[in-house]
Amino acid sequence: MLNSTTFFPADIKTGCAGCSESVKLPFSFSYAYQPIVNIASRSVYAHEALVRGPNGESAYSVLEQVTDANRYRFDQACRIKAIKTAAALQMPSMLSINFLPNAIYQPELCIRSTLEAARTHDFPINRLIFEAVEGERVEDGLRLTEILREYQRIGFLTAIDDFGAGFAGLNLLANFQPDIVKLDMDLVRRIDQSPARQSIARAVIRMLDEMKIVMIAEGVETQEEAKCLAQMGVRLMQGYLFSRPLFEACGNADEIMWPHT
Repeated sequence: MLNSTTFFPADIKTGCAGCSESVKLPFSFSYAYQPIVNIASRSVYAHEALVRGPNGESAYSVLEQVTDANRYRFDQACRIKAIKTAAALQMPSMLSINFLPNAIYQPELCIRSTLEAARTHDFPINRLIFEAVEGERVEDGLRLTEILREYQRIGFLTAIDDFGAGFAGLNLLANFQPDIVKLDMDLVRRIDQSPARQSIARAVIRMLDEMKIVMIAEGVETQEEAKCLAQMGVRLMQGYLFSRPLFEACGNADEIMWPHT
């Protein structure tokens, strides 16, 4: 069980070149937060930070402006903005932030601005989850493993997003065991109607249980999907069935649309 103590590693003192430039971008953006819920306890486990335009415009309106030249600065600015906004909302749950593996140069140094943001806004780092998107082609799988291990060493929780959809998959799990794996929404979609999807999900659940990795089913949209997953033992879920992303706001248990499982 995580406590609420704010911990900042003493050995992270300097950043790599560019950290001081991390918030200087030619475009603005903000965040929406989507709850990740525990259907067993009917509580909010975490909120995933999802990038949006400054007035709630689509993620695409922001991401289309990200280039190779500003990718690193955007990744750094995202972390700072997500933490700052969550702190202002007094978010009581954990906060999950997506990061771009190909935008990390030296993980032990590039993390400095994240730690400074957490310290400035008094957001405990043991309530931060960093999600690596498995669907993004990572140039070096061992490099991604190095980044995730360093994040764990510092005290962050780590997650593999979109598991089953991308380029890392089982090979990544063989080399590194994250705290959390998020089952891709394409496997969740109509799972109640698909014996094949159910078999795959059961195998993944069993494997993750043996490895002591938490699983989140993402993209849950129907009562039937939630019921099917619950019968398999899945407790953490995310999707439109429970709540759509909330622009510059976070949800609480009283506002969640709980399934009839």
